[in-house]
Amino acid sequence: MSGVAYWTILMKDMKNYYLKPPNISWGIVFPISWTLMFFVRSGSDVEIRDILPGVMALSVLFGTTSMLAVTITFERKSRSFERLLLAPISLKLLMLAKTTGAILFGIINAFVPVLFALLIVDLSGINWFLVSVSVLLIAVTSTFLGLFIAVSASEVFEAQTFSNFFRFPMMFLCGLFIPIENLPAFLRPFSFVLPLTYGADSLKHAINRNGIIDPLASVFILLGFAALLFLISTRNIERRWIY
Repeated sequence: MSGVAYWTILMKDMKNYYLKPPNISWGIVFPISWTLMFFVRSGSDVEIRDILPGVMALSVLFGTTSMLAVTITFERKSRSFERLLLAPISLKLLMLAKTTGAILFGIINAFVPVLFALLIVDLSGINWFLVSVSVLLIAVTSTFLGLFIAVSASEVFEAQTFSNFFRFPMMFLCGLFIPIENLPAFLRPFSFVLPLTYGADSLKHAINRNGIIDPLASVFILLGFAALLFLISTRNIERRWIY
């Protein structure tokens, strides 16, 4: 019964929310636009490979957080989330069902830049296994970050605005386009408390062999971030939404 409820909730979200305007603008159009912008601006194959990890990571981040801002916030406002609480599954499994669609959405978004890059440059020599693991973990941690944000908002536009409070600083502090070692010394500690730092660095290892953090360490740190964000979010739901 729990498995049926899980898949029903997942398929319902994928059908109802994937093409909502916030997902189209922030989750699809925006990542594709900056992918084309960065690739067109790059003047050589080497530059495209250098920026590919950052573009992939940001595509995942924006896609997942945009998805959760719609699915969770909209259903809370319409009170349909309260009906889901009647499903014969635990709250944690319910929230996994609500977030799985966003994780899949983020993974798909991550490989859009890869498809564009394949048309332009040679991507031989890439560790695709590490790329896949990194993308999955970035998608999971970004989704649970989006869940944490959505639980704290009451309107979709509030969730999107709150998301930007996290997303845009990450663009500059996570080593996506500016190496962490080139940041001012007082900003570097902030880089290492952001989960995207470890996901982006793992992608750099996989694509260009130039990461600064051991990939295995990044995997365990990302798993820790994912577990922490998920537990905090579900606890907030129990405390604030369930009476």
